[in-house]
Amino acid sequence: MKFSAEINVMPLKEILDPQGKAVTGSMKNMGLAEIQEVRIGKHISLVVDAENEAIAHEKVEEACKKLLANLIMESYEFTLKAL
Repeated sequence: MKFSAEINVMPLKEILDPQGKAVTGSMKNMGLAEIQEVRIGKHISLVVDAENEAIAHEKVEEACKKLLANLIMESYEFTLKAL
């Protein structure tokens, strides 16, 4: 079976997010001061071929931990959907 994974990787709340800070400052300069505390991460979409959803979940989890997220500075979450 094939499964679609949608993964969101974000900097930990305790970690300074320079991109987010820059965008937050730009929002104020553009007259959008209501928008605050911007945090910028990454979104990853992938397809995994696995026998079942449990195995697909394990494979995506492993990919996140080993390659897609730096667990010292980032957190991740994902959803799986059968194709």
